[in-house]
Amino acid sequence: MDDIGMSEASASAGPGEPDATRVSPQVAWKPVSAVLAVAGVVHLGVAARFGWHRDEFYYVISGRHLAWGYPDQPPLTPLLARLAADLPGGVLPLRLLAIAAQLGCVLLAALLAAEFGGRARAQAIAAGAVAASPVFVAGAMLFGTTVTDQLAWAALFVTVARAVRLGTVRAWLPAGVVAGIGLENKYTVGVLLVGIVLGLALYRRAVLRTPGPWLAGVLAAVMLAPNLVWNAQHSWAQFRMAAVLSAEQGGPLGALAQLPVAFASPLIVLWVLGIRWLGSPAGRDHRWVLVVAVTAVLVFTASGGKGYYPAPVLIGLFAAGAVLAEALATQPRTPPVRRHRWQLPAVITASGVLAVLIGLPVLPVGAADALRPVNPQPLETYGWPEFVRQVTAVADTLPAGASVFTSNYGEAGALTILGPAEGLRLPVSSGHNGYLLWGPPSGTPDTVLCVGEWNADYLHRFWSDVREIARITMPGGIVDEETAHHAAIYLCRQPHGDWAQLWPGLRHLN
Repeated sequence: MDDIGMSEASASAGPGEPDATRVSPQVAWKPVSAVLAVAGVVHLGVAARFGWHRDEFYYVISGRHLAWGYPDQPPLTPLLARLAADLPGGVLPLRLLAIAAQLGCVLLAALLAAEFGGRARAQAIAAGAVAASPVFVAGAMLFGTTVTDQLAWAALFVTVARAVRLGTVRAWLPAGVVAGIGLENKYTVGVLLVGIVLGLALYRRAVLRTPGPWLAGVLAAVMLAPNLVWNAQHSWAQFRMAAVLSAEQGGPLGALAQLPVAFASPLIVLWVLGIRWLGSPAGRDHRWVLVVAVTAVLVFTASGGKGYYPAPVLIGLFAAGAVLAEALATQPRTPPVRRHRWQLPAVITASGVLAVLIGLPVLPVGAADALRPVNPQPLETYGWPEFVRQVTAVADTLPAGASVFTSNYGEAGALTILGPAEGLRLPVSSGHNGYLLWGPPSGTPDTVLCVGEWNADYLHRFWSDVREIARITMPGGIVDEETAHHAAIYLCRQPHGDWAQLWPGLRHLN
């Protein structure tokens, strides 16, 4: 049973040896395209149902301050967000980018199954698993570094598997380019690269004796260099930010507690099959993928990373599990195999329904509010126009020379992007994350509308006259980050200095 799924080619090639005789994998376009079509329709149906997410505001604003880095990310996602936001349609172009990235992951999972020797059934299962996985569906609800990071991991899995199969220097160059692009999007790709090197060292050592993977590594490093230079010039801001986030969520114990959120779903049966296949003689040539999975879970947990950081390893495990599932389905029809043949499609379907309900804005707002403890992100796309109207109504009463200062980048982004259409004319600024690099506001802090998750005691450190005007509310009493943290609108006067003097105390990373 453990030898099920071993292709003729993989049986003839030794570990680490290029397999020049293996025919290029054939993509089963018909079933894979069907999966892509279903996933695309589902995502498009609710792509802009509620509206902008606070992170999308921030990516766009960051992209308008082009740089080789920001305290919380490299430059790729902000650049793409800026380009998308320049198109008509509001948030929809950004969501289309997110959906494209999600569909890219679905397609690449099928290609990876093909690289593992899987035929049509395996490719369809791998594609369907990614399309139905809660962590991938929820990641594609909005455009940001999560969905683009998942795409980078998927592309690296495929390009490295192809390079290992072909064994040529030229085949490694795409892997180097993908790695460089991925690192310019999110440093988590570095953990994937460490896992790949460890996996090849353990199971395909001869590959590392060829120049291909090392040239790919040099190429990735050259592409990452501008961001590293930026970080060095800014006191390694991204690493300081990573430490802040780790501490906020409780370090390794907090990361460990979040792991089930990413890995627990009905699809556990498929990635367990993937581990089984990679651990068998049939999957030995691809066992480096298993090392990547172990490395990612251990590193992200030990470093206090967020629970979804290692989730892209599921692409490799799903593809491997799909190969074994296909092999089991083609065995003689004994009763256990008959059960297996109909159970897996049912599992994928059940997972897909669950993923859509908790990961996309398909439910009524009240129901989404009830599911906030499971996934708060859909509610973070709701109510921003009302927020902007509340602030604008107060800002309209202020004299010329006043300004708006917010507690976080979501509030600042909403007022900057949606405010002009609502009549907001005051300048908007913040000291949160990337905003802290863009300097204090112009003018004077004599009359400032402080909006957000402040409290009067904190604001009294900077202004003598602090008056709460109104609490931020959400339609229907819905709870989002602002209402959960008692955000309010404060009118602040009599500052304890000019903006340059107040600025160091107002900046913050979290």
